[in-house]
Amino acid sequence: MSDVLGGTDSHTHTHTHTHTRPVSLSYLLGGRIMDARLLCSTLLLSVTRALSSADDGWFVKVQPEVRGIEGYPVVLPCTFGHPQHSQHSSLQVVWRLGHGQGATVLYRCTSRSGAPTCEPGPKQDQRYRLEGNPREHDLSLRISNTILQDNGRYYCRVEVQGREHISFEDKMGTRLRVEAPPKILGLSVEGTEQSGYRALCRVQGSPLPDVQWLGPDDLLEGSLLRPLAQGSTGHYHTVSQLRDVEPGQQYTCSASNPLGKEQATLYVLPPQPPLSLAGASPPLLLLLSVSVGAKVLLLVGMGVWMVQGGALPGLSCWRK
Repeated sequence: MSDVLGGTDSHTHTHTHTHTRPVSLSYLLGGRIMDARLLCSTLLLSVTRALSSADDGWFVKVQPEVRGIEGYPVVLPCTFGHPQHSQHSSLQVVWRLGHGQGATVLYRCTSRSGAPTCEPGPKQDQRYRLEGNPREHDLSLRISNTILQDNGRYYCRVEVQGREHISFEDKMGTRLRVEAPPKILGLSVEGTEQSGYRALCRVQGSPLPDVQWLGPDDLLEGSLLRPLAQGSTGHYHTVSQLRDVEPGQQYTCSASNPLGKEQATLYVLPPQPPLSLAGASPPLLLLLSVSVGAKVLLLVGMGVWMVQGGALPGLSCWRK
């Protein structure tokens, strides 16, 4: 810092001093006569180059893109430097998600001279911590247990406390892409006996999973609906529907992307005969299971829902 500030003072002093001298005066330098105009231009050019070098000497270096897997930690590299490796009494590190007024500060810490670590604030989210040491010019950020909502562009900033408050950051930032294997969030059946029943399969993943419906013997044709989740999370959720679901059949929702595959099977049992009394509606039995690899996890053993007036309102079982 002192060299940059000193260069600025030197530039001001030199510029003022040379212009107060008579222009016609000549100097003897190394046995050669140099006109004052040429000397002034040379000095100003030298000072300008020195200042440019000092400004460019501070740099922040980041990685353009980092990819992570949901549930695992990820590190966003960031280093800064100065050609003279200056040491300062206080450095503040700031990491934020997004740019401009909509940016969110995720991490902030202060590194003081002689302190072994960079101290964050008391309300700092523990998912974020500094992986590097600012005194070693390393500002890398570690994010634990990444989630899909961590996707975005991150900006690393170092603020130098001193005679003047100066800060540096990389304007391009680092693009974090969090990927996740498919996850079937739930299956549901809705509709009426008159209009027919349809099955819905809600899926999450990144890249967005491809969803297929399978019958006992063949591939069935489903269709995609608008995502139930809006906003940023809507990029990772999709809902597929299968029309003309019939009692007495089983239907499998299969979701896949480059990171894996998951399936859920829905058994729709035929209505049972009336139990007795007038107006008694026959029950409909559903069995829901989710298979992951070679394992079958039973989410709901067997449930009984009463069909009211031929309708099957909001039958659903959601995997958490």
